Amino acid sequence: MPLRPIDLARRHGLSAQAVRNYEEAGILPPAARSAHGYRQYGERHASALRAFLALLPGHGHPAATAIMCAVHADDLPEALRLIDEGHALLAEDRRTLEAVRTALDHLPPAGPPAGEPPAARTDDRPAAGTHIGPLAHRLGLRPATLRTWERAGLVTPSRDARTGYRVYAPAQVRELLLAEQLRRGGHGLARTAEVLDRLRTAGSPEALRPTLTAWQNRLTARGRALLAGSAALHAYLDAHLDDPA
Repeated sequence: MPLRPIDLARRHGLSAQAVRNYEEAGILPPAARSAHGYRQYGERHASALRAFLALLPGHGHPAATAIMCAVHADDLPEALRLIDEGHALLAEDRRTLEAVRTALDHLPPAGPPAGEPPAARTDDRPAAGTHIGPLAHRLGLRPATLRTWERAGLVTPSRDARTGYRVYAPAQVRELLLAEQLRRGGHGLARTAEVLDRLRTAGSPEALRPTLTAWQNRLTARGRALLAGSAALHAYLDAHLDDPA
């Protein structure tokens, strides 16, 4: 028995207009039309909608849309490539989390709180902290790299009022040690800046542990969502891949 847009919508708590929009976007295969021009959906459309809604939590709306559009354009290799990308992104996030955990385990003891660099002195005494040359040598980097990281917003040192040299507080040195471990793990500046922001918000490496646990839980939920989306799409393909629209 043909289904109206409202029939399909009610099954999933959607509006009839949303169902029509999904069809126009290619998420659903084209609907047949009645003698009066009304859309008529069937079980294939219901199954396609179930697959799309199952893909959403793991892949997000743009990727889930692209996957279903590729399926309905008879480009299964492209749909599978997009699914692979979703799993690859999850794997990258898992590697980042593991790199953060490893880096935290190897950080030196805490100094002053992060985000509180030593104030620039107004007298002739040198500012307390580490200058860029010795710090770059300790990290095995060039000073130019640390200046690039500063421009990217990773760590902003204070300035010695007497010499104008950059001065890194102990907490900032620890942040850069963490950044260097993430860099060696293949993680870019944007992801590293995000991790450092998490560390500053938490206040200390130990205070960051609950955040890492919550991060792990989100990755686990996303992994399960990717599996659920793949299962629903597999069921749709098995039942309807060779069906006419």
